[in-house]
Amino acid sequence: MPLDQLSLLTAIAFSSAALTITLFVGWLGARRDTYLLNWSIGLMLVVAGVVMFGLLAEGYDPTLNFASFALTQGGFAFIYAGAIQFRAKPVPMAAVAIIGLGLIGLTGVAFLAGLSGLGTIFANLSMALLMALCAREYWCGRSESPMPMTANAALYAVSAISFVLCAAVLLSEQRWVMTAQPRNWAEDINSIVLIVGITGIGAISLTLNQSRWARHHRSEAMTDSLTGLLNRRALFDSMKTTLPPGAAVIMFDLDHFKSINDQLGHAAGDAVLEGFAALVKADLRRDDIAARLGGEEFCLVLPDLTKRSASGVAERIRAGFEAAHFATDRGIAETTLSAGVAISSIDGEPFEAVLKRADDALYAAKAAGRNRVHAPAPRLVA
Repeated sequence: MPLDQLSLLTAIAFSSAALTITLFVGWLGARRDTYLLNWSIGLMLVVAGVVMFGLLAEGYDPTLNFASFALTQGGFAFIYAGAIQFRAKPVPMAAVAIIGLGLIGLTGVAFLAGLSGLGTIFANLSMALLMALCAREYWCGRSESPMPMTANAALYAVSAISFVLCAAVLLSEQRWVMTAQPRNWAEDINSIVLIVGITGIGAISLTLNQSRWARHHRSEAMTDSLTGLLNRRALFDSMKTTLPPGAAVIMFDLDHFKSINDQLGHAAGDAVLEGFAALVKADLRRDDIAARLGGEEFCLVLPDLTKRSASGVAERIRAGFEAAHFATDRGIAETTLSAGVAISSIDGEPFEAVLKRADDALYAAKAAGRNRVHAPAPRLVA
């Protein structure tokens, strides 16, 4: 016995409307997450299209049918744009608009030609295409959160298949002209899939958004806002285990940095700090760790390096910084730096112990006249 189409459509409308409100409220609290706005606009159009489609149960009207499809197709186009934005990619709005309007236009041409059945087939296939494009976006972005992104991709893909089934049934029946709302097993499956899909996609998308915000806040708490390097807390949190043998810790201090702030202003000082951080980042390997400890003091942790190569890294950064000139509103800012190097012993050592030796070496470099790298001779190990 066929399911009650009107009840299924009502369920789709209510679930979509509830999700629309949730997404819009979420966007109001985080205006930069414009994908939430696109999703809410898209679902609002889908709700309008579903409601209009439900009115066909009272009496078939080709114009009303086309209007319901146009709203739904436009809604899915907005949802697709939001999926692109969610992956932090620039949205090719012109391309998305062309796809959306092109699909609506293709459907409209069939309806204008009196082929409402063919127009319905085009509409189902176009919505399947938009759902498939959304599935592709989540599938390609699954490295961010493998399970949720894969689940969303699967739900979009199943929704796309359900629209293809609706078109396939009409094609097999050669229903080129409609005189009544289609009622068949494919339409029932499509309605059920959309109820489950919209609810599931909405819940997963909101979870992904909250997870992304949590990671963002954690990153902000662990990162120095000016230089983009780790802050002191993050460095010590990541160094709770014993350093392996041969790991190097380098301490840097910018020479006479206070004079730059006094003579050229704090904006110039910030430019110098950012410039130094850029030099450090350019020399980092994948496993290296760089942090700003505070003020003009920085730390670099290089795993599995010899004393000579660690000194070479420090000297390369020192020479690059000495040659750098930073343009500011009050003139050119330039200064030098001092560095101290320490290497973890053959048995490994706590990070704090190696850091203290690097700090002692830094002060030795400053006492010797600054603008130099100090790396004490390696200790003898029995």
